[in-house]
Order: sequence, then C-alpha cells, then structure tokens
Amino acid sequence: MKNILIIGANSAIATACARQWATEPARFFLVARNTEKLEQVAADLRARGTSLVQTHALDLNDLPSHESMLAEAFSTLGRVDVCLIAHGTLPDQAACQQDVDVALREFSSNGLSVIALLTRLANRMEEQRTGTLAVISSVAGDRGRPSNYLYGTAKAAVSTFCEGLRARLFKVGVHVLTIKPGFVDTPMTQGLTLPKLLLATPDQVARDINRAIEKHRDSIYTPWFWSLIMLLIRNIPTGLFKKTNI
Repeated sequence: MKNILIIGANSAIATACARQWATEPARFFLVARNTEKLEQVAADLRARGTSLVQTHALDLNDLPSHESMLAEAFSTLGRVDVCLIAHGTLPDQAACQQDVDVALREFSSNGLSVIALLTRLANRMEEQRTGTLAVISSVAGDRGRPSNYLYGTAKAAVSTFCEGLRARLFKVGVHVLTIKPGFVDTPMTQGLTLPKLLLATPDQVARDINRAIEKHRDSIYTPWFWSLIMLLIRNIPTGLFKKTNI
C-alpha cells in the first residue's frame, strides 16, 4: 500500500494524480489552503474506496507552519512513499512589474515555499532512505520570457534546486522527479488564449507523472513534445529573443 502526501492537493493536476493512485491500495495526507475544496477532494477519494484520507488546511506561504504540517503527515502515514508538491499560482506579470510586494508574494508562492518544503522534506526522506519527491515546476523556468519572467524565475529556481537535491538524495535511495508541464487545461489557465493543439488535460499530465515515478525518471516535460518546443526556445539567439513577446 502506498502512503502519499500531496501538497497543493486542490490543484487539477494533483487531483487527477490522486484519482489514479486511488485505483491501487493507497493512503493519503492532503494539504491545501481552501478547506472546502480540500474536503471535496478527500470525499471523492473516500468514495473510490481509499482506506485513509487525512486533510490539513495550510497557506503554504506561512513557511514556519510547514514543520508542524509535515510532522502530522509523517505521524499519520508512518512512511511517505510519494510526496507530490503541486501548489502554485499563475501571476499577472504586469502587476508584478508595477508592485514589488505582489512580485515577492508570487515568487514566494511559486519558488520560496517549494524550496522551504523540500528542505524539510529532504531531511525526513533521507532518514527513510526510500521514497519519491515529485515536484511540479514548469516549462516557463527554461528561459526568462517577457510575458511571464517572474513566474519563470521562480520555476527556474525550483528546477535548479531539485537538480542539486536529486544528486544528494540519490545516494541514499530517494528519488527526486522534476515535472515540467506546458499548457494544461486547468482553472489556473482559464481566460488565457492558448493554442488548443498544445493544451493537455490534467489526466494526461497525471499519467505522465505516474509513469515517470514508476520508471524513476529524473525530469520530464509533459506532454512530451514540450521538450522539443523548449529546445527551440532555449536556442533562439539573444539578439532575436529580445525582440519577441513570447
């Protein structure tokens, strides 16, 4: 039976992952900010026959509260086989440019809070000497694009942190997976004009995440074709890239 900790459990991708894990024997500890929605996710998993679903409401920008939440999670589950970190926001780049407080809050939501969690989690997983830390980053972290460079900066920090953490924890049997989704049809992207051919469903992304965990992949783009798209974007010459609005 898998013991699964999901941080940011209300996100569409996290919910899709949880539903797929619920087809196997699994026990869950779910963390998110919105209590009402969190209980809906928990009720859905219980209806699918899950033996244990524990919830914990937390604003993940409250960094000092991470430790007590993790203590409760590990006490409840005993051992964490998979921890999925899936929380985050999609900032308004224009607002971040105009208001430093907005910029720092969004950087904390998408970058600092993840790094804080991983630092505490890594020490606990190192003691276990087993398990997977699966972290949702983004293709946005591959290059600082004018349309979303605050978000991209936070995700770049997460991806780089995971790379170093992976090399550290590999030596003690702990797997670290970096997940880089492209455009996904979620509430976070509603209202954006996105090319439908590039738009994935949360279920598609969840399947990719599950396969990557099972195969102990280091990093994935999801859907797969984003690896090719980002290869092209990373290799646009700087002189030309400065003239784009992507």
